[in-house]
Amino acid sequence: MDQPIRRRSLRSVFSNAPLTALDPIPPVMIAGVSSDSRRVRKGFAFVAIKGESSDGFNYIPSAVANGARVILSDRPAPEGLPVPYVRLEGDLRFALAYLAASFQRFPARKLRMIGVTGTDGKTTTSMLIHHLLTKSGKPAGMISTVNALIGDQALDTGFHVTTPESPEIQAYLAQMVAAGMTHCVLETTSHGLAQGRVIACDYDLAVITNVTHEHLDYHGSYENYLQTKSRLFEMLMETPRKRIGNLRLAVLNKDDRSYDYLKRTSPPGFLTYSRINEAHFWADEITSTISDLSFTLHTETKRMPVHCPIAGFYNVSNILAALATVTSLGVDLEQAVKDLESFEGSPGRMQRIDLGQDFTAIIDFAHTPYALENALVTARAMTEGRVIAIYGSAGLRDREKRRMMPAVSVKLADISILTAEDPRTEPLDGILEEMAQSAIKAGGVEGVNFYRVPDRGDALRKALSLAQPGDLVISCGKGHEQSMCFGTEEYLWDDRTAMQAALAEHLGIEGAQMPWLPTSSTPKPA
Repeated sequence: MDQPIRRRSLRSVFSNAPLTALDPIPPVMIAGVSSDSRRVRKGFAFVAIKGESSDGFNYIPSAVANGARVILSDRPAPEGLPVPYVRLEGDLRFALAYLAASFQRFPARKLRMIGVTGTDGKTTTSMLIHHLLTKSGKPAGMISTVNALIGDQALDTGFHVTTPESPEIQAYLAQMVAAGMTHCVLETTSHGLAQGRVIACDYDLAVITNVTHEHLDYHGSYENYLQTKSRLFEMLMETPRKRIGNLRLAVLNKDDRSYDYLKRTSPPGFLTYSRINEAHFWADEITSTISDLSFTLHTETKRMPVHCPIAGFYNVSNILAALATVTSLGVDLEQAVKDLESFEGSPGRMQRIDLGQDFTAIIDFAHTPYALENALVTARAMTEGRVIAIYGSAGLRDREKRRMMPAVSVKLADISILTAEDPRTEPLDGILEEMAQSAIKAGGVEGVNFYRVPDRGDALRKALSLAQPGDLVISCGKGHEQSMCFGTEEYLWDDRTAMQAALAEHLGIEGAQMPWLPTSSTPKPA
């Protein structure tokens, strides 16, 4: 990803981008664009942007040391700068996105771009759409929270990354075009929309999963959060004319509270889906087991049985959204329904970990009140035994979540274990205290139906020690993620590996080693 395809004239890049420069454009060749001095390589253009926690202007010396050929920003040039400087007018994130897109020759305009947004279910829905497109013979790439898929390549998008920064997105899209892809599924977060990361992605089709309580620390209110999400649907009309034609189609969740708002901001002719109401694509006769999901699909002209080897009533909505999307792109509905049978699920989403124990162990990404409620309702339907839930609440994020989630788990789980989940620079004990007080207020009794175990590895061990035959243990909040943040440092952590390690210890068999965290009572491995 760091090495571009070729060098291009900065003047040429500017000539194709809707940007205003207050200084003459120097006659230099550039090899890439970045706003992160650590990613700058020889010949790059560095865009110095003032962010929430740091100011790129302060990193200009670092960018130059790493090989920056030219610096762009919205402030006067610093004295003694040894490379050309261009002062820009307007939003620098807009400028960064268009510079990156122009450098890569606007790859999104050569692809059918499908944006998937929402609070919960984005990754699963994106993966379903990608699976159904590729199975139908349509070459499709994907950029999700898990990775970027380009043909046979799976590229890691980094720690705690949802929508990557605009230069990375544009580079992925350019690789897709070069690899012969015709479609791209882009998981599009509210942060990606608010911070301009997806500008110049030229969307053709926008899909919403839901808009629930999340990121209110960043957006300030549900209304602001919803308005940010709606940008994806407004952007459909901003996409320039493409040689492949323009679709400008929205796929909306008729069951979600966002529906009335988004149908007003979407282009006319949108599609709807529902598992409660009649819609263009709707479901009834839903059954969910520990390993699969079945329902009857209804469209305006067809009625057919659907089976998919993933668990969770809520996944019916994700499947309906995917079916509405791919059929609007020319995939035969009956073929798409058949291809659902081979979907392998999303990493860290209702993923079973089985080492031969006499109870069920599951890893899930549920990290919002709504997602936790769905996960626990699903878990309850999977077992006649008890449900034991392990989860935390992230530091420096929406504090209301850490009060809402224990209220949910005390009601729906038999035992809740409160533990670490990316405390960042907040004291973990303080986070757990807030969660515990909420659990007590909801009727929980500490030491009876809920526990506080700061170390996540020990929390898994505690849950397994309490599990009886037929119970279900579910660890929520981390899913596929590969690290956990304490202070400002990322520590390697994978809930799936940790659950395997805890199960191996519990069963007294050889197995994975428990990842180490600074909350661990054991010394850090050498």
